[in-house]
Formats: sequence, C-alpha cells, structure tokens
Amino acid sequence: MNDFSIRCATLPDIGAVLRFWRLAAEGTSVSDDHDGVARLLSTDPGALLVAERDGIVAGTVIAGFDGWRCSLYRLAVRPDCRRQGIGTALLDAAEQRFATLGGRRGDAMVLEDNERAHRTWTAAGYHREDHWRRWVKPL
Repeated sequence: MNDFSIRCATLPDIGAVLRFWRLAAEGTSVSDDHDGVARLLSTDPGALLVAERDGIVAGTVIAGFDGWRCSLYRLAVRPDCRRQGIGTALLDAAEQRFATLGGRRGDAMVLEDNERAHRTWTAAGYHREDHWRRWVKPL
C-alpha cells in the first residue's frame, strides 16, 4: 500500500511546487516562476501532477497535452523519497491522462547530463531519439 497520493495541482500549490523544484528537480526552466506555473494551470489545468506524502510535495510531473503532442516535463522526486515508487506512479498517472485525452505518444524533455534521469526514463519504457534536437528561441 502506498503512503502517498497523486492529484492535480491548483493555484495555491504554486509556492510549494516552486520550492520543491529547487530542492528536487535537476536544472531550471525559463517558466520556473509563479506566473509560468499559473499560466500552465490556467491553460491545461490537469497537467501538473503532484505526489504528496503527509501533506508535503514528494514528487511532480508535468503531463501537458496540446491536442497534438503529449509532453512530459519536471519529473522529480524528493531525494529522501526516491526509489519508493513515486516516480513510477507519477508517470503512470501522466500516461493515463494522455490515454484519456487521446494522446498517442509521450515525449519527455530530459537533460543530456542527467544520467539518473536516463535510467529512470529507460526503466519506464522510454527511449532516446538521437535524430531529433531541440531548437529554442527566447521570446
């Protein structure tokens, strides 16, 4: 039996999620601020999944769906909660969300140097596609 629960984040969760990412997530994003997370929650309310244990954020994943692509970001688990099934449960919840919405494939953004993440994503059945590269332009 799991001693954590998974739910969709809401606006009052933003501060706790941002603090959690500073503790548990690898790297930062241009959207890692109150306005960025609030925009996500207003645009795709079910996208930010939060695992909680005893009322404290133990893990997150962003499972964004734009009607075309299923995008996964910010899979993170508190260091003291790792290897307890939280990441797997978050990915299962994200994949179920995508299936319900009609998604066909999950795409994960994973930092090139994060070997721990590579092992996690591989164990969950994801594989690297070397023929793609991310192209970005700050707006």
